[in-house]
Amino acid sequence: MKIYNVAIVGCGNISSIYFNNLTKVFKNIHVAACCDLDAEKTKLATETYGIQKVMTLEEILNSAEIDVILNITTPKTHYDICKRALLAGKHVYVEKPLSLKFEQGSELVELARQKGLYLGCAPDTFLGAGIQTCIKLIDDGFIGKPIAATAFMTCHGHESWHPDPEFYYEVGGGPMFDMGPYYLTALVSLLGPAETVCGMTKISFENRTITSEKKYGQNIKVEVPTHVAGTIKFKNGCIATMITSFDIWQSTLPRIEIYGSAGTLVVPDPNTFGGPVLLKGKEIPLTHIYEENSRGLGLSDMVYSIENDIPNRANGELACHVLEIMSAFHESSDTGIYYKMKSVCEKPQPMETELFKGYISRSQL
Repeated sequence: MKIYNVAIVGCGNISSIYFNNLTKVFKNIHVAACCDLDAEKTKLATETYGIQKVMTLEEILNSAEIDVILNITTPKTHYDICKRALLAGKHVYVEKPLSLKFEQGSELVELARQKGLYLGCAPDTFLGAGIQTCIKLIDDGFIGKPIAATAFMTCHGHESWHPDPEFYYEVGGGPMFDMGPYYLTALVSLLGPAETVCGMTKISFENRTITSEKKYGQNIKVEVPTHVAGTIKFKNGCIATMITSFDIWQSTLPRIEIYGSAGTLVVPDPNTFGGPVLLKGKEIPLTHIYEENSRGLGLSDMVYSIENDIPNRANGELACHVLEIMSAFHESSDTGIYYKMKSVCEKPQPMETELFKGYISRSQL
Protein backbone atom coordinates (compact mmCIF):
# COMPACT_ATOMS: atom_id res chain seq x y z
CA MET A 1 0.00 0.00 0.00
CA LYS A 2 1.50 3.30 -1.10
CA ILE A 3 1.42 6.26 1.30
CA TYR A 4 0.60 9.57 -0.42
CA ASN A 5 1.93 12.92 0.79
CA VAL A 6 -0.89 15.41 1.29
CA ALA A 7 -0.66 19.16 1.87
CA ILE A 8 -3.63 20.77 3.62
CA VAL A 9 -4.44 24.28 2.38
CA GLY A 10 -6.70 26.05 4.86
CA CYS A 11 -6.56 25.51 8.63
CA GLY A 12 -9.93 27.01 9.59
CA ASN A 13 -12.99 25.86 11.49
CA ILE A 14 -13.47 22.45 9.81
CA SER A 15 -9.79 21.56 9.47
CA SER A 16 -9.42 19.94 12.90
CA ILE A 17 -11.44 16.83 12.01
CA TYR A 18 -9.47 16.44 8.77
CA PHE A 19 -6.15 16.79 10.59
CA ASN A 20 -7.23 14.31 13.26
CA ASN A 21 -8.50 11.64 10.87
CA LEU A 22 -5.73 12.00 8.28
CA THR A 23 -2.99 11.77 10.91
CA LYS A 24 -4.59 9.10 13.13
CA VAL A 25 -7.11 7.01 11.17
CA PHE A 26 -6.48 6.55 7.45
CA LYS A 27 -3.48 4.40 6.64
CA ASN A 28 -2.64 5.52 3.09
CA ILE A 29 -2.12 9.24 3.80
CA HIS A 30 0.73 11.25 5.31
CA VAL A 31 0.04 14.92 6.02
CA ALA A 32 3.35 16.38 4.93
CA ALA A 33 2.56 20.10 5.15
CA CYS A 34 -0.09 22.70 5.89
CA CYS A 35 -0.80 26.22 4.75
CA ASP A 36 -2.95 29.16 5.88
CA LEU A 37 -2.88 32.93 5.62
CA ASP A 38 -3.17 33.06 9.44
CA ALA A 39 0.15 32.03 11.00
CA GLU A 40 -1.54 31.29 14.34
CA LYS A 41 -3.72 28.63 12.71
CA THR A 42 -0.78 26.83 11.12
CA LYS A 43 1.14 27.04 14.41
CA LEU A 44 -1.77 25.38 16.21
CA ALA A 45 -2.01 22.66 13.56
CA THR A 46 1.70 21.81 13.69
CA GLU A 47 1.74 21.68 17.48
CA THR A 48 -1.48 19.69 17.82
CA TYR A 49 -1.05 17.16 15.01
CA GLY A 50 2.71 16.99 14.56
CA ILE A 51 2.78 18.42 11.03
CA GLN A 52 6.41 18.87 10.10
CA LYS A 53 6.21 21.65 7.52
CA VAL A 54 4.40 24.95 7.12
CA MET A 55 4.56 26.05 3.49
CA THR A 56 3.12 28.79 1.32
CA LEU A 57 0.69 27.83 -1.41
CA GLU A 58 3.36 28.53 -4.02
CA GLU A 59 5.81 26.26 -2.23
CA ILE A 60 3.21 23.48 -2.10
CA LEU A 61 2.42 23.84 -5.79
CA ASN A 62 6.11 23.65 -6.68
CA SER A 63 7.06 20.87 -4.27
CA ALA A 64 7.95 17.52 -5.79
CA GLU A 65 7.22 15.89 -2.40
CA ILE A 66 3.50 16.74 -2.42
CA ASP A 67 1.24 14.29 -4.26
CA VAL A 68 -2.20 15.63 -3.32
CA ILE A 69 -3.61 18.97 -2.19
CA LEU A 70 -6.53 19.05 0.23
CA ASN A 71 -8.27 22.40 -0.33
CA ILE A 72 -10.41 23.35 2.68
CA THR A 73 -10.41 27.09 2.19
CA THR A 74 -13.62 29.16 2.03
CA PRO A 75 -15.90 28.45 -0.97
CA LYS A 76 -15.02 31.60 -2.90
CA THR A 77 -11.41 30.41 -3.31
CA HIS A 78 -12.18 26.76 -4.19
CA TYR A 79 -12.09 27.25 -7.96
CA ASP A 80 -8.90 29.29 -8.10
CA ILE A 81 -6.85 27.07 -5.79
CA CYS A 82 -8.11 23.84 -7.40
CA LYS A 83 -7.29 25.14 -10.87
CA ARG A 84 -3.80 26.22 -9.84
CA ALA A 85 -3.20 22.85 -8.20
CA LEU A 86 -4.31 20.90 -11.27
CA LEU A 87 -2.18 23.08 -13.54
CA ALA A 88 0.76 22.34 -11.23
CA GLY A 89 0.19 18.62 -11.73
CA LYS A 90 -1.29 17.86 -8.31
CA HIS A 91 -4.27 15.66 -7.54
CA VAL A 92 -6.89 17.69 -5.65
CA TYR A 93 -9.57 17.01 -3.07
CA VAL A 94 -11.69 20.04 -2.10
CA GLU A 95 -14.30 20.85 0.51
CA LYS A 96 -17.82 21.41 -0.79
CA PRO A 97 -18.93 23.02 -3.00
CA LEU A 98 -16.68 22.25 -5.94
CA SER A 99 -17.01 25.88 -7.05
CA LEU A 100 -19.52 28.72 -6.89
CA LYS A 101 -20.53 28.34 -10.53
CA PHE A 102 -21.42 25.27 -12.56
CA GLU A 103 -19.28 26.47 -15.47
CA GLN A 104 -16.24 26.68 -13.20
CA GLY A 105 -16.91 23.22 -11.80
CA SER A 106 -17.17 21.83 -15.33
CA GLU A 107 -13.88 23.49 -16.22
CA LEU A 108 -12.14 21.82 -13.25
CA VAL A 109 -13.52 18.40 -14.19
CA GLU A 110 -12.33 18.80 -17.78
CA LEU A 111 -8.92 20.13 -16.70
CA ALA A 112 -8.39 17.14 -14.40
CA ARG A 113 -9.35 14.82 -17.27
CA GLN A 114 -6.94 16.49 -19.67
CA LYS A 115 -4.09 16.38 -17.16
CA GLY A 116 -4.74 12.77 -16.13
CA LEU A 117 -5.26 13.83 -12.52
CA TYR A 118 -7.81 12.93 -9.87
CA LEU A 119 -10.34 15.48 -8.61
CA GLY A 120 -12.35 14.74 -5.49
CA CYS A 121 -14.83 16.78 -3.50
CA ALA A 122 -16.68 16.68 -0.21
CA PRO A 123 -19.01 15.71 1.22
CA ASP A 124 -17.89 12.16 1.86
CA THR A 125 -20.59 11.51 4.47
CA PHE A 126 -22.42 9.35 1.90
CA LEU A 127 -19.55 6.85 2.21
CA GLY A 128 -20.37 6.36 5.89
CA ALA A 129 -22.27 3.51 7.52
CA GLY A 130 -25.66 5.19 7.51
CA ILE A 131 -26.15 6.06 3.86
CA GLN A 132 -24.18 3.02 2.66
CA THR A 133 -26.67 0.84 4.58
CA CYS A 134 -29.50 2.68 2.81
CA ILE A 135 -27.85 2.16 -0.59
CA LYS A 136 -27.57 -1.57 0.10
CA LEU A 137 -31.23 -1.79 1.16
CA ILE A 138 -32.39 -0.03 -2.03
CA ASP A 139 -30.05 -2.00 -4.30
CA ASP A 140 -31.17 -5.27 -2.69
CA GLY A 141 -34.82 -4.42 -3.39
CA PHE A 142 -36.11 -3.96 0.17
CA ILE A 143 -38.35 -0.99 -0.77
CA GLY A 144 -39.09 -2.11 -4.32
CA LYS A 145 -38.81 0.53 -7.02
CA PRO A 146 -38.05 4.05 -5.70
CA ILE A 147 -40.98 6.32 -6.58
CA ALA A 148 -40.44 9.55 -4.65
CA ALA A 149 -38.24 11.18 -2.02
CA THR A 150 -38.17 14.12 0.38
CA ALA A 151 -35.16 16.08 1.65
CA PHE A 152 -35.42 18.87 4.21
CA MET A 153 -32.65 20.98 5.78
CA THR A 154 -34.18 23.63 8.02
CA CYS A 155 -32.60 25.90 10.62
CA HIS A 156 -32.44 29.62 11.40
CA GLY A 157 -28.94 30.31 10.11
CA HIS A 158 -25.45 30.07 11.53
CA GLU A 159 -24.99 33.54 13.04
CA SER A 160 -25.88 32.22 16.50
CA TRP A 161 -22.89 29.86 16.73
CA HIS A 162 -20.34 30.36 13.95
CA PRO A 163 -17.48 32.77 14.83
CA ASP A 164 -17.36 34.19 11.27
CA PRO A 165 -20.83 33.65 9.75
CA GLU A 166 -20.78 36.40 7.12
CA PHE A 167 -19.82 34.16 4.18
CA TYR A 168 -22.97 32.08 4.66
CA TYR A 169 -24.96 35.09 3.43
CA GLU A 170 -22.64 36.19 0.64
CA VAL A 171 -22.61 35.03 -2.98
CA GLY A 172 -21.76 31.35 -2.89
CA GLY A 173 -23.44 30.91 0.47
CA GLY A 174 -27.06 30.40 1.45
CA PRO A 175 -28.66 27.16 2.63
CA MET A 176 -28.54 25.40 -0.74
CA PHE A 177 -24.81 25.95 -1.35
CA ASP A 178 -23.92 25.41 2.32
CA MET A 179 -25.97 22.31 3.20
CA GLY A 180 -27.37 21.26 -0.18
CA PRO A 181 -24.23 19.28 -1.09
CA TYR A 182 -24.86 16.85 1.78
CA TYR A 183 -28.47 16.21 0.83
CA LEU A 184 -28.01 16.17 -2.93
CA THR A 185 -24.90 13.97 -2.83
CA ALA A 186 -26.85 11.54 -0.66
CA LEU A 187 -29.81 11.56 -3.07
CA VAL A 188 -27.61 11.00 -6.13
CA SER A 189 -25.74 8.18 -4.38
CA LEU A 190 -29.10 6.59 -3.49
CA LEU A 191 -31.07 7.26 -6.69
CA GLY A 192 -28.59 8.14 -9.44
CA PRO A 193 -28.27 11.35 -11.49
CA ALA A 194 -30.89 14.07 -11.85
CA GLU A 195 -32.71 15.01 -15.05
CA THR A 196 -34.89 18.10 -14.37
CA VAL A 197 -35.07 20.70 -11.59
CA CYS A 198 -37.79 23.19 -10.64
CA GLY A 199 -37.10 25.73 -7.90
CA MET A 200 -38.35 28.78 -6.03
CA THR A 201 -36.24 30.99 -3.77
CA LYS A 202 -36.59 34.03 -1.49
CA ILE A 203 -34.71 36.27 0.93
CA SER A 204 -36.88 36.44 4.05
CA PHE A 205 -34.68 38.76 6.12
CA GLU A 206 -32.50 41.34 4.39
CA ASN A 207 -30.26 41.74 7.44
CA ARG A 208 -29.02 39.35 10.13
CA THR A 209 -27.52 40.13 13.56
CA ILE A 210 -24.60 38.03 14.79
CA THR A 211 -25.16 36.62 18.27
CA SER A 212 -22.06 34.38 18.45
CA GLU A 213 -18.92 35.41 20.28
CA LYS A 214 -16.23 37.71 18.92
CA LYS A 215 -18.64 39.52 16.54
CA TYR A 216 -21.73 39.73 18.77
CA GLY A 217 -24.12 42.44 17.64
CA GLN A 218 -22.61 43.03 14.21
CA ASN A 219 -24.93 43.25 11.23
CA ILE A 220 -24.84 41.04 8.13
CA LYS A 221 -26.38 42.17 4.85
CA VAL A 222 -27.97 39.15 3.16
CA GLU A 223 -27.00 38.80 -0.52
CA VAL A 224 -28.40 35.35 -1.38
CA PRO A 225 -31.72 33.51 -1.05
CA THR A 226 -32.15 31.97 2.39
CA HIS A 227 -35.18 29.78 1.61
CA VAL A 228 -34.88 27.47 -1.41
CA ALA A 229 -37.59 24.95 -2.32
CA GLY A 230 -38.43 22.81 -5.31
CA THR A 231 -38.48 19.43 -6.97
CA ILE A 232 -36.01 17.17 -8.74
CA LYS A 233 -36.84 14.49 -11.29
CA PHE A 234 -34.19 11.79 -11.45
CA LYS A 235 -33.32 9.76 -14.52
CA ASN A 236 -34.79 6.66 -12.86
CA GLY A 237 -38.19 8.43 -12.71
CA CYS A 238 -38.11 9.19 -8.99
CA ILE A 239 -39.35 12.68 -8.01
CA ALA A 240 -37.89 14.38 -4.92
CA THR A 241 -39.26 17.35 -2.99
CA MET A 242 -36.56 19.46 -1.33
CA ILE A 243 -36.32 22.46 1.03
CA THR A 244 -33.16 24.10 2.33
CA SER A 245 -33.74 27.07 4.62
CA PHE A 246 -32.01 29.46 7.02
CA ASP A 247 -35.41 30.98 7.87
CA ILE A 248 -37.10 28.31 9.99
CA TRP A 249 -36.79 28.31 13.78
CA GLN A 250 -37.86 24.71 14.36
CA SER A 251 -39.36 21.86 12.38
CA THR A 252 -40.43 18.22 12.65
CA LEU A 253 -39.69 17.49 8.98
CA PRO A 254 -37.55 14.39 8.25
CA ARG A 255 -34.02 14.74 6.87
CA ILE A 256 -34.41 12.36 3.91
CA GLU A 257 -37.02 9.73 3.15
CA ILE A 258 -37.21 7.43 0.11
CA TYR A 259 -40.65 6.09 -0.85
CA GLY A 260 -40.62 2.83 -2.77
CA SER A 261 -43.26 0.59 -4.32
CA ALA A 262 -42.83 -1.85 -1.41
CA GLY A 263 -42.00 0.40 1.55
CA THR A 264 -40.44 3.55 2.99
CA LEU A 265 -36.80 4.10 3.94
CA VAL A 266 -35.82 6.78 6.47
CA VAL A 267 -32.28 7.97 5.69
CA PRO A 268 -30.14 9.46 8.51
CA ASP A 269 -28.89 13.04 8.59
CA PRO A 270 -26.59 13.28 5.53
CA ASN A 271 -24.30 15.64 7.46
CA THR A 272 -23.31 12.64 9.58
CA PHE A 273 -21.74 9.27 8.82
CA GLY A 274 -23.91 7.06 11.02
CA GLY A 275 -27.57 6.17 11.60
CA PRO A 276 -30.29 5.54 12.49
CA VAL A 277 -31.75 3.83 9.42
CA LEU A 278 -35.45 2.92 9.47
CA LEU A 279 -37.00 0.47 7.02
CA LYS A 280 -40.81 0.24 7.07
CA GLY A 281 -40.75 1.81 10.54
CA LYS A 282 -38.14 -0.52 12.08
CA GLU A 283 -34.53 0.41 12.83
CA ILE A 284 -32.05 -1.61 10.79
CA PRO A 285 -28.53 -2.57 11.99
CA LEU A 286 -25.85 -0.76 9.99
CA THR A 287 -24.17 -2.95 7.38
CA HIS A 288 -20.97 -0.90 7.01
CA ILE A 289 -18.29 0.71 9.18
CA TYR A 290 -17.45 4.43 9.47
CA GLU A 291 -20.39 5.62 11.54
CA GLU A 292 -18.30 8.14 13.52
CA ASN A 293 -17.17 11.49 12.04
CA SER A 294 -14.89 10.18 9.29
CA ARG A 295 -14.21 13.27 7.20
CA GLY A 296 -11.22 12.48 5.07
CA LEU A 297 -12.72 9.13 4.03
CA GLY A 298 -13.34 10.51 0.54
CA LEU A 299 -9.72 11.62 0.26
CA SER A 300 -8.46 8.24 1.43
CA ASP A 301 -10.74 6.61 -1.15
CA MET A 302 -9.33 8.93 -3.83
CA VAL A 303 -5.76 8.03 -2.91
CA TYR A 304 -6.66 4.32 -3.03
CA SER A 305 -8.25 4.92 -6.44
CA ILE A 306 -5.14 6.69 -7.75
CA GLU A 307 -3.00 3.74 -6.69
CA ASN A 308 -5.36 1.23 -8.34
CA ASP A 309 -6.31 3.32 -11.40
CA ILE A 310 -10.07 3.19 -10.71
CA PRO A 311 -12.69 5.97 -10.35
CA ASN A 312 -12.91 7.51 -6.90
CA ARG A 313 -16.35 7.63 -5.33
CA ALA A 314 -16.50 11.29 -4.18
CA ASN A 315 -15.31 12.37 -7.62
CA GLY A 316 -15.38 15.59 -9.59
CA GLU A 317 -18.17 14.49 -11.91
CA LEU A 318 -20.45 13.75 -8.95
CA ALA A 319 -19.58 17.06 -7.27
CA CYS A 320 -20.12 18.97 -10.52
CA HIS A 321 -23.51 17.31 -11.03
CA VAL A 322 -24.50 18.31 -7.49
CA LEU A 323 -23.22 21.84 -8.14
CA GLU A 324 -25.41 22.06 -11.24
CA ILE A 325 -28.48 20.89 -9.31
CA MET A 326 -27.88 23.58 -6.68
CA SER A 327 -27.45 26.24 -9.36
CA ALA A 328 -30.53 24.91 -11.15
CA PHE A 329 -32.80 25.63 -8.17
CA HIS A 330 -31.78 29.29 -8.30
CA GLU A 331 -31.87 29.56 -12.10
CA SER A 332 -35.28 27.93 -12.31
CA SER A 333 -36.60 30.40 -9.74
CA ASP A 334 -35.08 33.36 -11.59
CA THR A 335 -36.40 32.31 -15.02
CA GLY A 336 -39.68 30.70 -14.01
CA ILE A 337 -39.01 27.59 -16.12
CA TYR A 338 -37.86 24.01 -15.57
CA TYR A 339 -34.10 23.49 -15.74
CA LYS A 340 -32.87 20.58 -17.86
CA MET A 341 -29.64 19.11 -16.51
CA LYS A 342 -26.55 19.25 -18.72
CA SER A 343 -23.99 17.28 -16.69
CA VAL A 344 -23.88 13.54 -16.21
CA CYS A 345 -22.36 11.35 -13.53
CA GLU A 346 -22.35 7.72 -12.53
CA LYS A 347 -24.03 6.51 -9.36
CA PRO A 348 -21.02 5.92 -7.07
CA GLN A 349 -19.97 2.34 -6.41
CA PRO A 350 -21.02 1.11 -2.95
CA MET A 351 -18.41 0.76 -0.24
CA GLU A 352 -17.26 -2.72 0.74
CA THR A 353 -18.63 -4.34 3.89
CA GLU A 354 -16.53 -6.04 6.57
CA LEU A 355 -13.75 -3.46 6.48
CA PHE A 356 -11.32 -2.49 9.23
CA LYS A 357 -11.19 1.14 10.35
CA GLY A 358 -8.64 3.16 8.41
CA TYR A 359 -8.94 1.10 5.23
CA ILE A 360 -10.96 1.51 2.01
CA SER A 361 -10.77 -2.06 0.73
CA ARG A 362 -10.00 -5.53 2.04
CA SER A 363 -7.31 -5.68 -0.64
CA GLN A 364 -5.24 -3.23 1.44
CA LEU A 365 -4.89 -5.73 4.29
